[in-house]
Amino acid sequence: MNRNQRLAVVIALSNLALIGLFPPVDQFPVAATGLPAFAGFHWIFDLPPLVMVNADFLALAIIVVLVNLAIAWLLLGQSPAAAPGRSNGLRRAALLFTACNLLLMLLFPPMESVYALHPPPLTLPPLPTFEGFIFVFAAKPGHVIVESLLYLEIAIILANGALLWLVFGHRRQPTSDDIRRAIVDDTRG
Repeated sequence: MNRNQRLAVVIALSNLALIGLFPPVDQFPVAATGLPAFAGFHWIFDLPPLVMVNADFLALAIIVVLVNLAIAWLLLGQSPAAAPGRSNGLRRAALLFTACNLLLMLLFPPMESVYALHPPPLTLPPLPTFEGFIFVFAAKPGHVIVESLLYLEIAIILANGALLWLVFGHRRQPTSDDIRRAIVDDTRG
């Protein structure tokens, strides 16, 4: 582990500490019929009444920090000896792009209005209203995070990042023995 990787671990641990001290919470409405709505981030030792820690969003935040730590670990590690004239800049760019996308997904999660989930009695239930990607620190109390869509987007970003990592990987240059074997196989076949 080099100095930069140690720094990445320290930053990730401090992020995890902040996430633990200020977890995302859901607020329950006063009426017993309503589902909880996202209420922001609160100090863990002074939670307001009628709130509960949103365990799904908390787990997602922890996973994103750990995935970003893994990406930083790979980016800051000793790069293997590249072929002459070839660098692994594209691989590092793919990791950096994936980390930025994950951070943006966490800062701007998909949200919908909580009022679409609770129609008034004696009416047809309305379709859920997707409100868009709202900055998580500016979300109104009437919005809830669409967790299934958020999980799907995170999975797609991670899959794309892994594919880019593999595509931009170092390819071994064929040696004269490999070329000779290929020619012999072609003449036999």
